[in-house]
Amino acid sequence: MSFEPAMRLSFFEWRRPPRLGLLVVGFGILLGPAFAQSSVTIEPAAWRLVESKSGPVNYYSVVREGDSSFVRSRYRPPLKTAVLGWQTPDADRSRARKLKWSWRARTLPRGGDECVSGKGDSAAVVYVTWKRTLRYYTLKYVWTTLSKKGSVCDAKRNPFVAQDTVVLRSGGHDGWQMEEIDLRASFRKHFADGDASAEVPDFVGIGIMTDGDQTRSESSADFGRFMLTF
Repeated sequence: MSFEPAMRLSFFEWRRPPRLGLLVVGFGILLGPAFAQSSVTIEPAAWRLVESKSGPVNYYSVVREGDSSFVRSRYRPPLKTAVLGWQTPDADRSRARKLKWSWRARTLPRGGDECVSGKGDSAAVVYVTWKRTLRYYTLKYVWTTLSKKGSVCDAKRNPFVAQDTVVLRSGGHDGWQMEEIDLRASFRKHFADGDASAEVPDFVGIGIMTDGDQTRSESSADFGRFMLTF
């Protein structure tokens, strides 16, 4: 799945609900003086359904295990795909530097391969998106079934959308895994031919998804807290 321009307006420019304050927690407060760098933590309850890009069934829920809570997805065919999104606060969009998160694949879609047409399903997907004028730039990080780890595929380029799919994890059930993305370096690598001096546009938001609609198979994952560092 890619984010079409019309959808992106509703995803990253929707009016934030009043309770959004629940999601912004200083990373330094959580982890102490050694981590006093400016950050926000995206709590599981902060994600919002992207209605314009989702079917009628929201198959995500917040689950608690011990002292931890996380988002659990449970896709079942023939449901239509649903996407959850989070919008970067306006004042922070030009400052975003790194994104960290934890995730866990539970049920891998049968035959899912993001690099093969008609089989583009993943247990877990994380979208990161920037915007410059009318064009959106998205990296789709996936935990899929058969694609080779490290592969970059399904490139899309047009005047309004630039998107690459990056296979971070493939196969297996290895429990919780931590990821860390250098946002500026990643943008320059994929969308500026690796030019270390290239200007990076505003970082507008994050999406998470589990799907199995192309392979018509069950798919499930857990998404932990996300931390955005400035």
